[in-house]
Amino acid sequence: MAGYADTKDDHLRRLRRIEGQARGLQRMVENDKYCIDILTQVSAATSALQSFALSLLEEHLAHCVAEAAAKGGPEAQAKIQEASDAIARLVRS
Repeated sequence: MAGYADTKDDHLRRLRRIEGQARGLQRMVENDKYCIDILTQVSAATSALQSFALSLLEEHLAHCVAEAAAKGGPEAQAKIQEASDAIARLVRS
């Protein structure tokens, strides 16, 4: 079971909202809106994606990584490395 199973509906709602923001950006460009207004909306969409990613990461750490760590062994090390790599990608983006 995925670590986000309990909050799946919330995540889907957030992603639908982000999808709507992306469609809104497309409409703004199609309608030749002012660049700064578009950039403001890009910033909002970026923040929404970052917030979603952090929420998902938190759940991954609390469920998947914690479960693997409790079992120990190479699986635990692999999960910790996987989480560390994901954090590094998020920090770079």
